[in-house]
Amino acid sequence: MIHDPNMIRTAALAWLILLAPAWAAPPPSPPADMAARIGEYGSDEALVTVYEAKGQLFLSGPGRSAEVLQPLAPGRYAAQDGDSVFTPDAMTLKGARLPRRDIGAETVARIQAGVRGNPEGVRAAALAASPPAEPPPRRASDLVDLTTVAPDIRLDIRYAGANNFMGFPLYERPAAFLQRPAAEALGRAAKTLRAQGFGLLIHDGYRPWFVTKMFWDATPEAAHVFVADPAQGSRHNRGCAVDLTLYDLKTGQPVEMTGRYDEMSRRSFADYVGGTSRQRWARDLLRQAMEAEGFSVYPEEWWHFDYKDWREYGIGVKTFTELQTT
Repeated sequence: MIHDPNMIRTAALAWLILLAPAWAAPPPSPPADMAARIGEYGSDEALVTVYEAKGQLFLSGPGRSAEVLQPLAPGRYAAQDGDSVFTPDAMTLKGARLPRRDIGAETVARIQAGVRGNPEGVRAAALAASPPAEPPPRRASDLVDLTTVAPDIRLDIRYAGANNFMGFPLYERPAAFLQRPAAEALGRAAKTLRAQGFGLLIHDGYRPWFVTKMFWDATPEAAHVFVADPAQGSRHNRGCAVDLTLYDLKTGQPVEMTGRYDEMSRRSFADYVGGTSRQRWARDLLRQAMEAEGFSVYPEEWWHFDYKDWREYGIGVKTFTELQTT
């Protein structure tokens, strides 16, 4: 599913100077006609990315790096080696029709098809498994409810419902926890972002090990970069990883990023060149605020941040119900 990520990252670095500094005012959204062309096209082996930067459309793909698309007419652009024509579901390049792709949605459909028939069996098998043996942790677990950390932290816990890549609830209730030092650092990041007009919307924090096992077993091998290996344990399992995004404090609406949460495609990469200037600006704003407080972004997921002390904690196995009763 992931093809030649180094090419995409090289293109991202080449056009870094086009991106507005994250602490500056957000770039404007592109016009609707331009925004409609942005996306990925072609086959898995030769995927083409169309994106916006500084008010212009660019094309990146095999043999192409940050090539400007000059508008000729609605839906028609001049490419380096001939006109490019866009329709709602495809683009034509050098006479070849390239279908519009949503690789993340395609991967989710495969995962859900595999588990749809027996979600309880998948869960039972994971609960019956055991996490890897490790030396005793240096620090005892001290998980903190993230809704107590800052007044404007909000929750959108996808794994407590069916709106997730597995397609069924994995947690018994919507909640998010981090180890106390990580939670306190998150509160400081929230304060910084509040001054910019944004709040933090939390998708996940501590994750019981059995859920990591379920993710790994259900996900195709080609997409394993997006899920943790249960044989190693996840930083989520240790209570030191958080999945989150921004929301606008004035409107209450989530901020649009370059890709969806839990999207298993290269649009999730923290340095993905695609999308719009405004989306990349918001993504980088979140990253700067988090990294300033001791978190580091997972390179393949713009929303996933690990706290610096994750190695100090052991793998957690308690369910959300068990946490509630302790």
